[in-house]
Amino acid sequence: MQLKQLRKIAVFRALQLGDMLCAIPALRALRHTYPDAHITLVSLPWATWLRERFPQYIDELVVFPGYPGLPEQAVDADLSIHFLRYMWGQHYDLALQMQGNGSVVNPMVELWSARYTAGFYRREDYQPGPLFLEYPEGLHEIERLLALVQYLGITETDTRLEFPISLKDQASLQALQLPVPEHYVCIHPGSRDAKRQWPAAYFARLGDQCAQAGLQVLLTGTAGEAPLTRAVMNAMTFPAIDLAGHTDLGQMGALLKNAFVLIANCTGVSHIAAALETPSLIISMGGEPGRWVPLNRQLHTTIDWTTTPDFNLVEQALMEILQKDNSF
Repeated sequence: MQLKQLRKIAVFRALQLGDMLCAIPALRALRHTYPDAHITLVSLPWATWLRERFPQYIDELVVFPGYPGLPEQAVDADLSIHFLRYMWGQHYDLALQMQGNGSVVNPMVELWSARYTAGFYRREDYQPGPLFLEYPEGLHEIERLLALVQYLGITETDTRLEFPISLKDQASLQALQLPVPEHYVCIHPGSRDAKRQWPAAYFARLGDQCAQAGLQVLLTGTAGEAPLTRAVMNAMTFPAIDLAGHTDLGQMGALLKNAFVLIANCTGVSHIAAALETPSLIISMGGEPGRWVPLNRQLHTTIDWTTTPDFNLVEQALMEILQKDNSF
């Protein structure tokens, strides 16, 4: 049953880059079905960037101040009370909980007092109402979020990711005057969780393999990941260019757009590469590869290191990627 006359929609998803990019297909479906609705994203402060990147899907950002039980944001009691009062006063037609299985946040979203409240729930927990879908296990995150909007009567099924690259992004990358060659590979050895980082020495060995094939190796990451990219560079036999801390997300996207391949942990940049259709070799160190890896298995190769910690398997996968196009 499709909900009617939705003029104001609030979507709650207060997570990090890769998690948010996986929600774009569901947000696109929401916009397609309700083209005139005002869609508010309730998310973390960094998502201002997401609002600017996807104005066609997100009309407004409300910064989420945290909630007990959620690790993504420290809780500020005063801001939380102000936030709940604000959300209650907005009189949303639909509050859509896309944060997770709902075990922690469903009661909070109910306090927004929207005309309809929807989201995921677990059978062993409280079910707020008929518009809540039992949390489906075993699905890719993109497909899980699309299952939720389909449950609400939205027929959109397009799983395609997006990451628009603007002329400003391209110009700002050029303005940095980085030593970017014509043919290059991006190696991104960092991730938000240090436990999910593949060893720097392994990235270095793959970097040397790319260099032997004729590709310049670019090491990318945040400023905080500079020690990690430096460790990779120092472990390589061939020279590499260390760009850690020199690019923002838009510039990183422009860089990935023209890369021959991305080699990375299963982290946010893997979703950018998937959106840009840049081939990738992804090492999954944190489990649940079926939930987070790129869906296009022809273009993107994922190795689940938790089940097959075999460097030869990774090296073979890279060789197959390099042999697909040796025109560089």
